[in-house]
Amino acid sequence: QVQLVESGGGLVQPGGSLRLSCAASGRIFSIHAMGWYRQAPGKQRELAAVISSGGNPNYADSVKGRFTISRDNAKNTVYLQMNSLKPEDTAVYYCHAESFEPYGSTGYRTRDLWGQGTQVTVSS
Repeated sequence: QVQLVESGGGLVQPGGSLRLSCAASGRIFSIHAMGWYRQAPGKQRELAAVISSGGNPNYADSVKGRFTISRDNAKNTVYLQMNSLKPEDTAVYYCHAESFEPYGSTGYRTRDLWGQGTQVTVSS
């Protein structure tokens, strides 16, 4: 089983910074795209940023220019550097990864993995 473990959330003042980390562990065959989603109270979960296995990032318009996603493939870890945080960034942030793995006797499959979520609160 492959698991995702997140760290780095917390309380920060507007304009401040936080760095989230998410490490995949267990019987890893191959991790494809990794990303961060967030869910604010009363709202649907939304994509914040995603990065391909080759390192190509994509961002939601709401975080472009403020957030930077990166990954260390050797450590199966993805990071989210969040700068110039705003109160509207307050949410539970979830790590996501696509686990590519053998399935059955001759096949492969891609499974969606989710972290447990980490709270980010931006408030003065």
